[in-house]
Amino acid sequence: MERILVSACLLGSRVRYDGGAKTSDDELLAAWRAEGRLVPFCPEVEGGLPVPRPPAEIEGGVGGAAVLAGAARILTPDGEDVTNAFLSGAQQALAVAQSFGVRLAILKEGSPSCGSLRIYDGTFRGRLTPGRGVTAAVLELNGIRVFGEDRIPDAAGHLAGLVRETADRGPRVPGPER
Repeated sequence: MERILVSACLLGSRVRYDGGAKTSDDELLAAWRAEGRLVPFCPEVEGGLPVPRPPAEIEGGVGGAAVLAGAARILTPDGEDVTNAFLSGAQQALAVAQSFGVRLAILKEGSPSCGSLRIYDGTFRGRLTPGRGVTAAVLELNGIRVFGEDRIPDAAGHLAGLVRETADRGPRVPGPER
C-alpha cells in the first residue's frame, strides 16, 4: 500500500505552537486514514520543541532551502534561534518517510516546517509569502512530493499515478541480483 506522510495537526493532534490542532475534515484524508495509509508526523515536536511554544518564522521569508544552505535562520518573535530543532525535525520526517516507503506528503500550509507553497514572511505580522518550509524542502529534495492541506484533490491524483506506476511494474519477485 502506498503510504502518505501527513502533518499530525491535520489529524487532530494538538502539536501546533499554540497547543492546538488544525484538524482537517477532508473526506479523502478521512478515507485514507481508515485505510491505514497515513503516517502522522510533527517535525517541530520531533525536533525537540515543546507544546505550546512561541511561534517561529524563517527570517526574511526566504524559505526552507535557504535554511538548509545555512543562509537563513528560524527565529521566534524575541529572536531565539530555533533553526536546529527545525532541521532535526526535517531529517527525522525524512527518515520516517523513507522507512515507510513514502513518496507523497500532505503537510500544513504556512508552517516554517511544513509549508509547501506559502510560509510566513519572517516579520510576525501574519503575512504569507511564496516559499517552502524546511521539512517540505527536505522531502522534495529527496523525491517526495509535498502538497498542502488545501490541495488534497491534487494529492489524490498524484497518489493514483503512484498506484498505477506500481501496478504496471508488477509484483516484485525475489531472486538473484542481476
